[in-house]
Amino acid sequence: MNVRFVSSIWVARRAGLLVGVGLSSLAALTLCAKDAPKLSVSDRSVDRSARGASYSAVIKRVQPSVVTIYSTRTTRTQQIQQWHPFMDDPTFRQFFGEEGDSNPRSRKRIEQSLGSGVIVSEDGYILTNNHVVDGADADGIKISLADGKTKLEAKVIGKDPRTDLAVLKVDGAKLTAISLADSDKIEVGDVVFAIGNPFGVGQSVSMGIVSAMGRGEMPFGRMAEYEDFIQTDAAINQGNSGGALVDAEGRLIGINQSIVSRSGGSAGVGFAIPSNLARTVVEGLGANGKMARGYLGVEMQPEITPELAKEFHLPDTSGVLVIDVRPESPAVRAGVERDDVIVEFNGKKVSDSRHLRLMVSQVAPEARATMKVIRDGKEKGLSVTVGAQPKELAGEPIEESSAPVVEKADKFLDGVEIADLDRSTRRQSGLPPTMRGVVVTKVEPNSKAAGAELSEGDLIAEINRRPVRNVEEAMEAISLAKGGRVLLRVYARNASGGGSTYYISVETGKK
Repeated sequence: MNVRFVSSIWVARRAGLLVGVGLSSLAALTLCAKDAPKLSVSDRSVDRSARGASYSAVIKRVQPSVVTIYSTRTTRTQQIQQWHPFMDDPTFRQFFGEEGDSNPRSRKRIEQSLGSGVIVSEDGYILTNNHVVDGADADGIKISLADGKTKLEAKVIGKDPRTDLAVLKVDGAKLTAISLADSDKIEVGDVVFAIGNPFGVGQSVSMGIVSAMGRGEMPFGRMAEYEDFIQTDAAINQGNSGGALVDAEGRLIGINQSIVSRSGGSAGVGFAIPSNLARTVVEGLGANGKMARGYLGVEMQPEITPELAKEFHLPDTSGVLVIDVRPESPAVRAGVERDDVIVEFNGKKVSDSRHLRLMVSQVAPEARATMKVIRDGKEKGLSVTVGAQPKELAGEPIEESSAPVVEKADKFLDGVEIADLDRSTRRQSGLPPTMRGVVVTKVEPNSKAAGAELSEGDLIAEINRRPVRNVEEAMEAISLAKGGRVLLRVYARNASGGGSTYYISVETGKK
């Protein structure tokens, strides 16, 4: 298409030349002198010292800190072919698949992906998105500097899927590191630039503003477990992932992560991970390759409604309502009580449960922090020594049997059936590897449980605030329940692929 377009222009020019040849030389000269437009031409360079006229000096300073990341993944694809009795014989394997292949009926497939990264230290540490390098071969990651000529091999220092960040390391000469800004100090309307390698065309810069702050748990799907995104209208496209979002002074304020788009291209709704969150991940992964996150030990109401705010004598719906405090947790030792409303953490206002969880996670274990709570309508200051997240909350898989479901119960509640949670049911229900409890295998449509919004595939983690790990414990907890209702702590998946934990109250049928 491009060649055809260029050719048509050339033909048009040639046709114009032939027509001109048909005129007299004098007439042609007269036409040019009389009818040619008078143009105002200025060959002076733009005054880049004028405010807002140009950001070239800023961009020139930042560009060397942004790199292109090439990653390679080796996967296997199953080959559909008729089985032959000699296929599993090593002598004849070469005729049916790759020589030396342990599975001659499969083939290797090489996948390549493109992303961006940001040099954050002169000695070669590079920050990028986890999804840019996730699953890459050990020797399958290479980076290209901004000049497009210098290519270096990189190794993964650590990955943190919970924030979708990863830290790489390259060996080489002194590199140009970017300066990190305090992302808590940026505001909606600030000018920003997104730098990366969109669609592999080469390093590019797009300009926009900060559109919103603190985005998370958006309706189009969960992109990371810890979310506090900066939203921008600066163009972010495929290949920009892991690149830099910088302010008007060229300081890093975010790592470009994702977009919302129906076409796959930029629609002016892009998201970046704030530099303050990225900094904690770099420092954590750079130290030992693993993240150590803070832990408070409270169960939180997902949101405070206007009705709850009135009930608890709160000025507004901000803050976090504590619905339970885990035994022997940092919160217990700090004096946090059930029904407290945490409104401030380490001197910063708490907006909701997601916000508090994020702030606590960024505090190093054993560090001191301050809190302000509202208790019985009065403010109270507390001091807490933050703990380390327990294994089941730190993203480490829990050991469990791979055998089929060993126990079921068809009379757990009226119209409800449950089963032990093993690897098979966990995979079928799409439950996180750290969750424990019993899985709901059936809910009768007209039952009381269905009316309370309990659904098939939900995970019941607690019954009347008592943790349950299997059917036996769940049935025992139900037998001990008094009155006509039982309180269930449930983890449920949503249509966008994420999930949430909440309490529901269900009638038991007991009198």
